[in-house]
Amino acid sequence: MTLDLWVGLAVLAGLFVAEGVQPYYQARDRRYVHGARNLALAIASGVVGAALAPLLLWALRLGSEQGWGLCARLDPGGLGGALISFLLFDLWMYAWHRANHQIPFLWRLHRAHHTDPAMDCTTALRFHPGEILLSGLANLPVIVALGMSLETFVLYKAVMVAVILLHHSNLAVPVHLERGLRRLIVPPSMHRVHHSAIRVETDSNYGTIFSFWDRLFGSLRLREDTQLIRFGIGRFAGDTWQRPLRLLAIPFLAELPPGPPPGTRAAPAYRP
Repeated sequence: MTLDLWVGLAVLAGLFVAEGVQPYYQARDRRYVHGARNLALAIASGVVGAALAPLLLWALRLGSEQGWGLCARLDPGGLGGALISFLLFDLWMYAWHRANHQIPFLWRLHRAHHTDPAMDCTTALRFHPGEILLSGLANLPVIVALGMSLETFVLYKAVMVAVILLHHSNLAVPVHLERGLRRLIVPPSMHRVHHSAIRVETDSNYGTIFSFWDRLFGSLRLREDTQLIRFGIGRFAGDTWQRPLRLLAIPFLAELPPGPPPGTRAAPAYRP
């Protein structure tokens, strides 16, 4: 198994246990059913990801070993090039995530992730195989252009998996620690707003690892009352749509008009 998979399994197990001891949202029932459904979708997506592995290795070799990429030319094999490619790839992930919300075809696939009516660390596993396919293919020219090395990419994936699992988690993190984390990475409070059922909040906080991209590009939105956030997307928030086969069908179905569920409204945004 690769480093990111080992890290992912360890962090997932640790967070799942911690969520049971110190959850942010209380009174969660059917927690294991919820996790099993998300895991089933992750297995399907993992098969797609594994099929793309040869193309990924080709792109990494072409960009770094054969010197096609930016960082391979600026600082071949150096720490500076590795740091630059790490940062720029995270910027690309921010841009790709934002595109998934703004381009209707991409949103149809990505919304399967947002239909989860209860957010915890297993929500980080909940991606449609079609989205994994498109994102994997879209990453290839970026990897080549950056000249990202295999070692840097593996490190990026390991850090990304750990941070994504954390910011999807239902773990009650102390407020002062949340604020400290938010200066650099995306913490749970910030990503909970992104999973809000209210579209203006869903279309914010696109960062994957680093939070400063949202500050830089004006997409940061925070709430003090994150306990009141409702998750899911309209008709797809019901339990019927949480079954794996139904989740696979979501991109091909019509969505109800966007907007807050009855009786809810967007909370005023604030700046830290």
